[in-house]
Amino acid sequence: MIAFPNAKINLGLNITEKRPDGYHNLETVFYPIPLEDALEINLATNSSNKFTFHQYGTVIEGKPEDNLVVKAYLTLDEKFNLPPVDIHLYKHIPSGAGLGGGSADAVCMLKLLNEMFSLGLSVEALEGYASGLGADCAFFIQNRATFAAGTGNIFSPVPLSLKDYQLVVVKPDVFVSTKAAFAAIKPRKPLHSLKETITRPITEWRELMINDFEESVFLRYPEIGEIKEKLYRQGALYASMSGSGSSVFGLFDKGSLVPTTLSYSNYFCFRLP
Repeated sequence: MIAFPNAKINLGLNITEKRPDGYHNLETVFYPIPLEDALEINLATNSSNKFTFHQYGTVIEGKPEDNLVVKAYLTLDEKFNLPPVDIHLYKHIPSGAGLGGGSADAVCMLKLLNEMFSLGLSVEALEGYASGLGADCAFFIQNRATFAAGTGNIFSPVPLSLKDYQLVVVKPDVFVSTKAAFAAIKPRKPLHSLKETITRPITEWRELMINDFEESVFLRYPEIGEIKEKLYRQGALYASMSGSGSSVFGLFDKGSLVPTTLSYSNYFCFRLP
């Protein structure tokens, strides 16, 4: 069985307070985008191992058992004693980009296993298993525009469609440590309600919607901030860093010419479905 896990972007991201457990409460809107990896699983034959993991495309460092796709398999295997499988993952979504690629892959694995082995898991059950893999993982179960609160794990759907807008995503060759990004944050209540802002015309988002990580990340990595400014200069209606970075995206009107002069190895452009 094969499927194509898709990425997400963050529309606004407010870090509202630091929790007693050391984590942070936030609010953001996750929006799915058609930037995809490929994941295939097959029954293993003549294998003494529970799984074999093959990874292609963009190289991911680390041991196979540390990959979220494998962790998803092992999570369900612990409950259902699954047969051995061969796992093939092709990485196209940039890693360390704030696009949720690893989370999307893990959730896709949960869905494939549920279907392949007729586990009968409900949406709610799948969301429960996904939450155990990462705060934003459960978003990819229903994979629709979602307001997220808490640590990014409390979801409510929002009536938002960006259909036919053009999206540009740029991932520079810069790694931003999520831990360091959070360490530089000063939590604060947002000036504008994010839920209300996303109901307003996109042309107003630039003045009303922010990503709290940008202030410290742009200071340390000015080249990321420069990408955002380039997107605005070339006609973006709204541009922002996604998550804690380092990718930056721009939304363009469906009739406009998208930029062609941004020379980055990870540059993606598509019309949103």
